[in-house]
Amino acid sequence: MDYSAAIAHLQAADPILATAIARSGPCTLWQDRQTGDLLESLAESIVYQQLSGKAAGTIHRRFLALYPHMAHPTAAEILATPDELLRSAGLSRAKALYIKDLAQKVLDGLPNLTELALLEDDAIIRTLTQVKGIGKWTAEMLLIFRLHRWDVLPVDDLGIRNGIRLLYSLPELPDKKTMLRIAEPWRPYRTIASWYLWRSVDIQAMGQGG
Repeated sequence: MDYSAAIAHLQAADPILATAIARSGPCTLWQDRQTGDLLESLAESIVYQQLSGKAAGTIHRRFLALYPHMAHPTAAEILATPDELLRSAGLSRAKALYIKDLAQKVLDGLPNLTELALLEDDAIIRTLTQVKGIGKWTAEMLLIFRLHRWDVLPVDDLGIRNGIRLLYSLPELPDKKTMLRIAEPWRPYRTIASWYLWRSVDIQAMGQGG
C-alpha cells in the first residue's frame, strides 16, 4: 500500500501533524489490516470491546477453541452453541448475545465484505450498527482495518482524542466539534492522520515507560 500521496498532503496541510509524521516514520497501517470474513472480523471486535488487548486476546482464543475442527466457526455453528459454553470461554452474557445476534443477521443476509465494499462509508456504518453490540466505533474500525477506507476519523476513540490533545497542546480531551475542526485540513486522508495520532500516543507512552 502506497501512502506517499496521503502523507505529502498531510505534511503540507498541517505543520503540527507533519512533525508527528517525521517523528513516527513510515505508516505501517497495511500491516495491521485484519483478515477473514465479516463474521470473523466483527466477532473479534465484539470480544475486544472494553477490554485490554491481552485479556481480550485470551478470551478470543478460548472462543475459537470451542470449534477445534476449523479455524473459525460458521454462523450456524455459533447459533447452535449453548450460551453456557460461550460464557465458559470468558464472554460476558451481553457479548454472547451480541455474537449470536451477529450470526443470525449473517444468516439473514447481512452484506458480506465484498458487498459492503461497494457502499459509501456512512451506508456501511448504518448497515453494521443494526447488529446488537456493533456501534459506530466498531464499524469505523472495520472501515479502517478491514476495508481500508482512507477518510475515517473515529471521534469517539480515546486514542484519537488523546493524540489530538497531545499534539495540539490542549488542556483537556477535545470534543467532537474541536476534533472535526482540527481534522478538516486532513481530508481526504483522515484515516492516515488517525494512524499517526495513535502512533504519537504510543511513542509518548514508551518514552514515559523508559
